[in-house]
Amino acid sequence: MAGGCSIRAIWILNNLDAVVFSRRFSVVEKRWRAALNSESDELFTSIPNDSELAKAFVDRKQREGSARGFGVRRTHQSSPGSDSWLDDPITRHIISLYITKEEHKSLLWPLILHTRGLFTILVLPFVDPSHLKTYATLCNKPDCGTALGLDHGLSSLLLQLPSITGAFMIAHAIGDIITGDVVEPEVIVSSAPSVGGLFDSLTGSIGISSRPKPVAPSVTSAAPLGAALPGSATPDGQKFGSRPLDKDALRTFISSSMPFGTPLDLNYSNIFNIKANGFSASDLPPADQKQPAWKPYLYKGKQRVLFTIHETVHAALYDRDEIPDTISISGQMNCRADLEGLPDVSLPLAGVNTAKLKVSSYHPCAQVSDQGLDKQGVMFSPPLGNFVLMRYQANSALGPPVSGFYQLSMVSEDKGAFLFKLRLMEGYKSPLTMEFCTVIMPFPRRRIVSLDGTPSAGTVSTSDHSVEWKIVPTGRGLMGKSIEVTFPGTVKFAPWQNQRMPSSRSIGATADEDSDHEAENAGNMVNEEHLMEKMNKDLPPVDLEEPFCWQAYNYAKASFKIVGASLSGIAVDPKSVSIYPAVKAPVEFSTQVTSGEYILWNTLGKCPHVATVKM
Repeated sequence: MAGGCSIRAIWILNNLDAVVFSRRFSVVEKRWRAALNSESDELFTSIPNDSELAKAFVDRKQREGSARGFGVRRTHQSSPGSDSWLDDPITRHIISLYITKEEHKSLLWPLILHTRGLFTILVLPFVDPSHLKTYATLCNKPDCGTALGLDHGLSSLLLQLPSITGAFMIAHAIGDIITGDVVEPEVIVSSAPSVGGLFDSLTGSIGISSRPKPVAPSVTSAAPLGAALPGSATPDGQKFGSRPLDKDALRTFISSSMPFGTPLDLNYSNIFNIKANGFSASDLPPADQKQPAWKPYLYKGKQRVLFTIHETVHAALYDRDEIPDTISISGQMNCRADLEGLPDVSLPLAGVNTAKLKVSSYHPCAQVSDQGLDKQGVMFSPPLGNFVLMRYQANSALGPPVSGFYQLSMVSEDKGAFLFKLRLMEGYKSPLTMEFCTVIMPFPRRRIVSLDGTPSAGTVSTSDHSVEWKIVPTGRGLMGKSIEVTFPGTVKFAPWQNQRMPSSRSIGATADEDSDHEAENAGNMVNEEHLMEKMNKDLPPVDLEEPFCWQAYNYAKASFKIVGASLSGIAVDPKSVSIYPAVKAPVEFSTQVTSGEYILWNTLGKCPHVATVKM
């Protein structure tokens, strides 16, 4: 099975660490036993029963500090043989358990750990016993971490195990099902047709809103595990707490998607549609064509093809000569091809060189070839419904949508003066439109008492731990022009209390930042460097889940949405899309750009960054 994926077992635990669902694959387990060189080796174990696994999981939580564990080696808390002893954060997602049987401990690894709602999902893929022995050796090595360029580390070991990737996909698919988050990729219908009369065909005589809206899938499917209908609001407590686990639905999905432990099709829509609708004689493909696995049904109805590019912009803006700003784009092209029969769709993907693609991947239905200097030929046999045709990482062909600087200076322990000077959509032209833009200043360890300052544009609101500046409100888009905005002001916090933490406190623990006790010498004016040193010296280490929540790091986060074109330059010309056999079907293309982690670091404070090697 080199290069493949097989699963030995799956477990789902609730928030009380009790196993509520499990599935074992005896065929894969027989292969595991056959791969063992010595059945008496205490390192290896057969699949434990549910109670043994639950006990081992609880033992690990106590040993590692939490379900995920520390991820890094900690003095007086990590011990040889534990996951954290490897000093690698990946061990918070790929864990090991020690199964105790008749006073003997055996190692169960690699277990993929995925948490959704109140459930913990554990997936155990098949790996060669030699890899398990290598991992056991790494768990007892005396040195800490992995030296740069070292071949015998955890990362190099995982690269030899493609089953790890498949197990992660299975865990995420099961997580989506048990929480009801089974949503197809969004495909947007633009307000005007790109080719032909699609606008009229969609709206008829009832009209259509000028705002783009997602296309709902036309194939009915059984809502798994009591999932709410699209658009309905479900409180989080009800969503995760009151819904019973639908074991029959899970058994159906697992049996159909990975028969005998080998994943074949993890598309939940296909699986539940087949179970709900079955097949009929009218669904048979033409005799001279082979129906692909990703299209279990043949579409019948009005024909059309829709493409939507969704891009997420990530940026770290420093406004410093010694640290360069970074901006990157992660994108995906969603598609919906409502075409009868089994046609092939081909198109030249424009902007490939302009975007300087770093990484790209395509749906299994697609074939890709080079075509011209800045175009790439793509041909695919489309699945049914909405699907992701392409994912990619790229550079921005334009400048940052939000640029400028943010400065914050502490004038006393309880008062800070700040200044924003930002430029929005600089160099951007029509049809690019910024639908909204908001900037937030978070202060997770300080409580805001008052704010004094008026921005040159937009409105400001505050909460206990953040300041929100709505520069471009929703509904007042910024189209085809750039603006410059400023926001000077001061923010006053509740009196500071030194946060001295006992060494036994866990990572991420915090003192009561809302205390109203007076701090020592609060009224004395001292220099800012001394202030920051005084306030930060007793802070506990940062939690790996919240890497920006050190008090030493002050930042602002921008959020926005841009429509009209992609920032990478990737595009599809609807007129160049061809369908074989030829059919008269309108084609539409739309784009949508949203912000991800878009951070403006305090120019006057400390900031984390990646050091670059000077050649």
